[in-house]
Amino acid sequence: MTDTAHPLVARARRLADELLLPEAGRVDQEGVPASHVEAVKRSGLLGVVAPVAYGGSGAPPAVLRETAEILAGACCSTWFVQTQHHTPVQTLAQSELPVRERLLGPLSRGELMSGVAYAHLRSYPRVPVRVRREGDGWRFDGTVPWYTGWGLNDVMLLAGVADAGQVLFAFTEARDQPGLRASPPMRLTALTASRTVSLELDGLWVPEEAVARRLPYEQWAPGDRARTLNAGPAVFGIAQAALSLLDEEFAGPLRARLRDVRRRAYALADTPQSPARTEERLAVRAQAYEVLGQATTAAVVAGGGRAMALTGRAQRLAREGLFLLVQGQTAQTRRAHLRALAGQPVPRT
Repeated sequence: MTDTAHPLVARARRLADELLLPEAGRVDQEGVPASHVEAVKRSGLLGVVAPVAYGGSGAPPAVLRETAEILAGACCSTWFVQTQHHTPVQTLAQSELPVRERLLGPLSRGELMSGVAYAHLRSYPRVPVRVRREGDGWRFDGTVPWYTGWGLNDVMLLAGVADAGQVLFAFTEARDQPGLRASPPMRLTALTASRTVSLELDGLWVPEEAVARRLPYEQWAPGDRARTLNAGPAVFGIAQAALSLLDEEFAGPLRARLRDVRRRAYALADTPQSPARTEERLAVRAQAYEVLGQATTAAVVAGGGRAMALTGRAQRLAREGLFLLVQGQTAQTRRAHLRALAGQPVPRT
């Protein structure tokens, strides 16, 4: 069975065609509704890479990428809310702690949806969220700058830094509670619909049995940095959606470039991480964003004045493309991207 023929790919296309794309303009202006989340839960897409033994599909990464492209191209805000869920699932699948048996099944089956609050770990040695032992659990204090899906997620995977540089990941309910308070939803240039907030933590307590992972920062960081080196599938999904708005005379050459960089990006994603290929990954990532910018710009140009209406699909895709430029960004990828834009070679590492 090819990735395109996988049942979850067919479900993603049906969800995109029948619900996400027709409603995308309204969602962009009004927010992702709970009914969209319920539709995603029912589709089985939340369990795409989850273990079969826990109710997931256990599909290969290529299927996750294909479904992500489809969802992002139809409604990037809905894609962005649900894509957070896959990290908690994968974290639990690799955990041997008690929380695995409590949450992996409901998350794999789509009975619950999880958000994530851990990107602030990339600021280390600055510590936006600090954790310390308190009784038979852990106390979290600090600020989570970005949390997506507030009011839509059931639980969240929250991370902080404990003594001696240990990072700790634990689950808690995604709601206001003692020690946890959310800001009003942020107004963003794109994906305001994703209900992104900041979280103030002032003595949030979680029990030991909610902990999913605990390890030194130096062990966690390399894997996280490696994941950010690759171009994500949403880049290709948005670019493909933009090209669908062009006549083939102009879409054809851009589509050929997109196919080429997509092929190379996914080949690298399926290759074991090696420092020797870091430069190549960063270069392909920058090339993917270049094609994305060309595709969305071309869609706006083709749309003319109509593209400037907030109901226009071209301007929405262009704004979503801008959002993807900084989504998952690290200092390393930022420098590499800027060098590429300036026509400078990416330094060897």
